[in-house]
Amino acid sequence: MNKQFKWLWLGVWFLTLSCQATRIKDVADVAGVRDNQLIGYGLVVGLAGTGESGNDFVDQSFESMLRNFGIQVPSGSRLRIRNTAAVAVQATLPAFAKPGQRLDITVSAIGQAKSLRGGSLLQTFLKGADGKVYALAQGSLVVGGFGAEGADGSKIIANTPTVGRIPNGAIVEQSIRSPFDQGDFITFNLKQPDFTSAKRLADAINAMVGPRTAEPLDASSVRVYAPRNPGQRVNYLATLENIEFNPASESAKIIVNSRTGTIVIGKDVRLLPAAITHGGLTVKISENPQVSQPNALGQGNTTVTPNSNIQVDKGDGRMFKFDAGASLDDLVQAVNRVGVAPGDLVSILEALKQAGAIQGDLIVI
Repeated sequence: MNKQFKWLWLGVWFLTLSCQATRIKDVADVAGVRDNQLIGYGLVVGLAGTGESGNDFVDQSFESMLRNFGIQVPSGSRLRIRNTAAVAVQATLPAFAKPGQRLDITVSAIGQAKSLRGGSLLQTFLKGADGKVYALAQGSLVVGGFGAEGADGSKIIANTPTVGRIPNGAIVEQSIRSPFDQGDFITFNLKQPDFTSAKRLADAINAMVGPRTAEPLDASSVRVYAPRNPGQRVNYLATLENIEFNPASESAKIIVNSRTGTIVIGKDVRLLPAAITHGGLTVKISENPQVSQPNALGQGNTTVTPNSNIQVDKGDGRMFKFDAGASLDDLVQAVNRVGVAPGDLVSILEALKQAGAIQGDLIVI
């Protein structure tokens, strides 16, 4: 392969493992049991001159805070608060979180602050999408990045000094009501919707608990009868989520990253006979199926086995020939050895798909 193209792309043959039994909890979520995002606006103080400079909304926030403590800022005065920064505070409220429990928070500068290192977050309300306050945040920041600047304007920055975290920096003030203990059903939502997987999940529950206990609603959801008593429902769900079943394999896909040249090919992708010429590159795919006949006294069945041949010619006399049973992986490796650019390979795959020679979805990202 030409060295100038060696770094451009990487062909990857992704072998999907044969379906193995997996627990329901690993492939499905319980409807209504979910996290909730919280966000707030606050002030970080105690910065060593790396805070805001002449930012109006920071001045307003600082004046409002002082008024809450009974300190009145003279009208028309100009604050100089280089040790303060306006920040956005983010947290995730887990399902069933109760008042008094603590959350980790992320604090990000939203103004002109150069660094949050050494700062402390003042008490900040964290609100949900409904505008209600669900947690209060406060504490000293842990900042992984740092920055330094010289008098001549030269500077060095490592990582991101304007983002920090406060482990256990927020306290939950109120919980969010979950529909988990309401109604007569529990609904499992598959993380990867598939009709076959939904049916198999329902069949596995019915085989364990009893007939007609679970019913697939669509490719994503399976509804299961459940007791109404919260304690019994918890024990019941603990049993259900550990039931094992065999999810269906993913549909045949080829994922192409046109920027990095990475190619991921599913094991179920199939090639049909075709021939493509791309510039000076010629790709030929032919099929010569063979019949497998069992012995006269054998109990087997007559089957047809594929016999594929793929040839790649770049026009300079180099030819690649493959034995029977060649796959799309062989095509990718052949084009790689010829030394073409990633865009050429993507064009070849797109042309094969448009010609109906690839059985599978071609996804370019």
